[in-house]
Amino acid sequence: MDFKSKIILIYGPTASGKSHFAVQLAKKINGEIINADSMQIYEELKILSARPFKKDYQKIKHHLYGFQSVKKKFSTGEWLKLVHKKILEIKKRKKTPILVGGTGLYFKVLTEGMVNIPNIPIKFRQKIRSLHERLGQKKFFLNLLKIDPLVRNHINPSDSQRSIRAYEIKLFTNKSMYNWFRNTKSNYDQKDFYKIYLDFPRKDLKIRIAERAKEMIKKGAIDEVRKFIAFRIPKNKSVNKAIGVSEIEEYLNKKIEIEEVIEKISVKTRQYAKRQSTWARGNMMNWKKINPNSRNKLLKKKYKLIT
Repeated sequence: MDFKSKIILIYGPTASGKSHFAVQLAKKINGEIINADSMQIYEELKILSARPFKKDYQKIKHHLYGFQSVKKKFSTGEWLKLVHKKILEIKKRKKTPILVGGTGLYFKVLTEGMVNIPNIPIKFRQKIRSLHERLGQKKFFLNLLKIDPLVRNHINPSDSQRSIRAYEIKLFTNKSMYNWFRNTKSNYDQKDFYKIYLDFPRKDLKIRIAERAKEMIKKGAIDEVRKFIAFRIPKNKSVNKAIGVSEIEEYLNKKIEIEEVIEKISVKTRQYAKRQSTWARGNMMNWKKINPNSRNKLLKKKYKLIT
């Protein structure tokens, strides 16, 4: 199979080496890289999001990294529109688009299509958010299951952002968010994609995550969070969920020591990596799974991959 005729998708748990692998592959197949990570879009979260530094680009063009301010709203639909545009531009240059990131939802809407849900009035949405604040996530999620049992196998009980979204969709449209999903259609044919899932032994990943947490602190994550806090982003915004923000804020408020910051970031990152792997098992069963060894074999091939 000729890689150059495809749109390459690379997904895997955090700290699995996705960005480095994407750069190495891009060199082999004359590719350009498009970001598919919902935190790496933010200009102000370079270190905490593990965004590739320009020195790491190695003369490979990177798109949709650090272009959005944390002060502005940015939706999955907006990301998808930008990606469609970038894919066309890259193909016009006779290069191969390579999308890489750890946000499963981004890959889902790209390959399956964006849900065409009616616009929900701001006042209605605010009412649901107020209900969430009053009940707390645990009770709110139980209420959600009562009105929309279909979400049980799709939403993590601790995911407040998606819980709120599912709740408002069900109440406003009288239709489950997942029934809306069934009526979607992608702009692409499935044969347009070559889908790669980077698998990584959990034991090794744990070590990489711990090392990265330490490295983030050395590179200036504390100053990054100090500046982020100054923006006073509303607590219900998803950007506040960036791993490291709340932990470093505790440190800045003199509630914990730096060693505990590193440990908490490591633990939370491991939990996130586990959720990413769980997502892959449920949503990426037809993706080609490769481990570190087969990854190196793939990179030794020139332009073609035998399937």
